[in-house]
Amino acid sequence: MSIPQSRKEGPKFINTIPTKEGGLDVMIPILKEYINNKAENSPKKPLGPFKTDISIYQSPPANGMRITWIGHSSLIIEIDGIRILTDPVWSQRVSFSQLIGPKRFFQPPLSLEQLPPIDVVICSHDHYDHLDEATIRFFAGKDIPFITPLGVPTYLIKWGISPQLIHEVDWGDVVTIKNFSITACPSRHFSGRGITHRNETLWASFVIKGPQHNIYFGADSGWSPDFEKIGETYGPFDLTLLEIGAYGKYWPDIHMGPDNASNAHLALKGKLMMPIHWATFNLAPHAWYEPGEKLVAFAQQKNIDLLLPEPGQPTDVTGPYNSNWWQRFMSEGN
Repeated sequence: MSIPQSRKEGPKFINTIPTKEGGLDVMIPILKEYINNKAENSPKKPLGPFKTDISIYQSPPANGMRITWIGHSSLIIEIDGIRILTDPVWSQRVSFSQLIGPKRFFQPPLSLEQLPPIDVVICSHDHYDHLDEATIRFFAGKDIPFITPLGVPTYLIKWGISPQLIHEVDWGDVVTIKNFSITACPSRHFSGRGITHRNETLWASFVIKGPQHNIYFGADSGWSPDFEKIGETYGPFDLTLLEIGAYGKYWPDIHMGPDNASNAHLALKGKLMMPIHWATFNLAPHAWYEPGEKLVAFAQQKNIDLLLPEPGQPTDVTGPYNSNWWQRFMSEGN
């Protein structure tokens, strides 16, 4: 089963199936929901501090895979001898300005300067919570390759990344790093960093296949039949990294939430599922902890094994593990 290349209507990329993005046409209902919303969108108690023991990186993972969740979709993925950094965001706010916009719930558990050696950076799309100018500028002048979808290199080059280090990919394209294949696959989402020029750059998910292990990094996506195609073509996966947060009733096509994320894991033929894209920024009207609580319940119903380390904890991927870290910070009565 082949993975389709991206398609455009005029200058704009489109999804593989019709998709409503929750744009200006539902802005008034969305604002009303936020005004009337009683959920604890942001934590009442400060989260953390979380600290990464960087000495752990001096030794390889015992079984070839180790994951450190920095927060949101930022991950250090150690797999079969290489390190991959995904959607690195270290800034305080995910916005066009550091004065306004969604502010992080906890500080990054390690600084950019404390990062272990990175072999490749994956940037899935151009939204502020996945593509952070200040963080990208940190990598300018460093000999680290980037993999990113069509159109996104314009930002990377503007912020100092050498064009020679950038692999610009369409869906179905494969990049070889050492003895790894990293394949860009469809996701059901959209792009843009403002009201104009929406969908003029591509969005993607990624299959990371090493000599011994296989990981799926889902980035941002609504539910799509593409998960089944990806599972048939590239699965099974030792680990799926799937978004569970930022969902809402007015944009179900672009953020799938815990129920459909767990369905996606099954469609992908995943063995172990780790949730991402939650409990870091206030991007939707649900309670900040709700995605984790709901996912645990759905996983029990569907017999899914979960990996839920706390932020900053380098965690060997050896089997199911749930730290329940967020429950320490939930308000009484929740």
